[in-house]
Amino acid sequence: MADKHILLVAQVVREHLSDPDWVIVDCRSELSDHEFGRRSYTENHIPGAVFLDLDKDFAGPVAPETGRHPLPAVNSIVSALGAVGIDNSSNVVVYDQGHGAIAARAWWILRWLGHESVYVLDGGYSCWQQLGFPLEAGEVARDATRYQESPGVTRVLTTADLEVNLDKLREHKLLDARDRQRFLGKVEPIDPVAGHIPGAINMPFAEFVREDGTWLPLRERAALLENILGPDRSVDWSVMCGSGVTACHLAISGIEAGYNEPRLYVGSWSEWIRDPDRPIETGEGPDWGRQTADLE
Repeated sequence: MADKHILLVAQVVREHLSDPDWVIVDCRSELSDHEFGRRSYTENHIPGAVFLDLDKDFAGPVAPETGRHPLPAVNSIVSALGAVGIDNSSNVVVYDQGHGAIAARAWWILRWLGHESVYVLDGGYSCWQQLGFPLEAGEVARDATRYQESPGVTRVLTTADLEVNLDKLREHKLLDARDRQRFLGKVEPIDPVAGHIPGAINMPFAEFVREDGTWLPLRERAALLENILGPDRSVDWSVMCGSGVTACHLAISGIEAGYNEPRLYVGSWSEWIRDPDRPIETGEGPDWGRQTADLE
């Protein structure tokens, strides 16, 4: 496995609560309740944590041609980071309610800005709370800083890229992190059109976490990915989901398992279906590259 650790257990994070070089970011969010994150943070959060919002900070305004969580403007997100006391030398830990999908998007945006030292709290707020670790209420004010964008370490896949390369998805694997029923087009509780991009391979991010929201051991996550991507860690691959959020979860597991960092299709399904002329599929479709995983 690659020596790249992105997940941090709660015990390690607790050791850095009083370290001024570490900044903990609460980014809890609920799709059905846009005020859930800020409200939950104000009620209780990890001591010293600041709050940043998925929709307002880690995504930009939705436009007719975009998905539900487009990239934020660079000047907007760097301003938000500076306002809560994050600078380029900060060690940043992000957490959400539990399974890490929202925190993974925050992790990805920071890397998109060129920030290397960013981590995800394994199990999030729920794990912290269940361990009986300290909590506090109210807002946390840190001294503002000036965050400077630097060349990012992530790669973006655009809709235009996909449109001209659909016939190459057999070689360039596009993993869709949505749950199986949405991918198959049997249900669609969020977007107006059901199905998936032709040639995409379903790899639900939920398969990478336990029921309590903590992530599976790296050996098991690596086996799930190797079952689809194969053993070659230099494979060219990309990740997507409904709106470029849960897909980041797959990217973290891939990097920790030693694979090249994938490109993120930020627009994802919610952007792809903006144009009714773009092809879609329902049902099983091709399952290129899937092998029999050995998790024993």
